[in-house]
Amino acid sequence: MAGKKQKSRMISVRLISMAMTGFYRTFVRPRTKRPLSFIKYDPVVRRHVLFLEQKRGSGNR
Repeated sequence: MAGKKQKSRMISVRLISMAMTGFYRTFVRPRTKRPLSFIKYDPVVRRHVLFLEQKRGSGNR
């Protein structure tokens, strides 16, 4: 019997634009750190806006 597979220490997360344009960025962060938030450029509205880490769903995307 094989043992359980180890969880990765790094996870990729999607940061969604709070301008509600549907634009997103993906980053890789350590699993143990707090959720990410950045102020980055959103090319849809052509200004800097807040990007917040998307909440995880129940597995169905």
